[in-house]
Amino acid sequence: MEEEIIHLISTRGPLTGSELKKSIPGDHLLLWQTCKTSSRLQIKSVGVRYLRFDRQVNGFARLSPSILREFLTYSVVGLAEKPTLIEKRAEEIFSHVVQVSRSKRKLASHLVEEVKALLREIWPDEQICFILAGDIVYEMAHDVPRPERSTGRLVRGSDIDLVVIMDDHVPDDFISKLDRTIYQEKYKYLKAPSINEEVDYVVKKMERVREQVRFNTFKNMVACKILQEGKFIDGSESLYREVMRLLKDSGVLEKLDRLQEAAIAFRKQEEEFLTQTDAKIINRENLYFFYPAEESEEFE
Repeated sequence: MEEEIIHLISTRGPLTGSELKKSIPGDHLLLWQTCKTSSRLQIKSVGVRYLRFDRQVNGFARLSPSILREFLTYSVVGLAEKPTLIEKRAEEIFSHVVQVSRSKRKLASHLVEEVKALLREIWPDEQICFILAGDIVYEMAHDVPRPERSTGRLVRGSDIDLVVIMDDHVPDDFISKLDRTIYQEKYKYLKAPSINEEVDYVVKKMERVREQVRFNTFKNMVACKILQEGKFIDGSESLYREVMRLLKDSGVLEKLDRLQEAAIAFRKQEEEFLTQTDAKIINRENLYFFYPAEESEEFE
């Protein structure tokens, strides 16, 4: 396989993991192992790694992108003797990733504006804020087609994760109307051929946030991490600052920092194990951390 990869790159120049996979049949793991361990090949990854939670990991902390997603989408493989070509292709890949991320962020802001316009006569000014989360905020969104969870319909890569937080005094009737309106927009964004994006969202009051910062269950941990990484995109900035204050004062930010460090150490162990072990004897139980982890519970 190594000779096949080298021949392909010699002919076409540096390639992403996904481009290699299209031309070279075989197992994802074996392809990654070959590129990772070859002295004649070099892998250059772009972007950042960030914290994700996974029930299968002891302590729950792992890094995203997963090893496989990083290899397929965010990595360039080239000849070790031609590092300049690798750097050039990596810059092109990262530029595209940033462009996709900013496009999706703009689309998220547009959705919020549409929702506000539909509910403008009853809109609770200064009592609601919209927070964008997920890989978009790290400028790590991708546009690789993938099936949407509920319908199986192919969508354009990374989903748009929105957290909507409201003051405790906002009437439940408005919350119900808001939820229906966002859902209608979500359906439109999924079905419209010109958009074809998956939107995941959660609507909650501050009382729910105060419960979640207790950080005492897996779901609460996920919710807090999503809030910590989130970026304010619309609504009340003072309400957003209150959410950030709750995370800090409750000690959640320090806990997440420690979990990030644990995830970095775990990733190092993962990669060492996978590179040093024969692909034929790695079982499914050991392979789960090679693949992406879902963090959908907060949006269910």
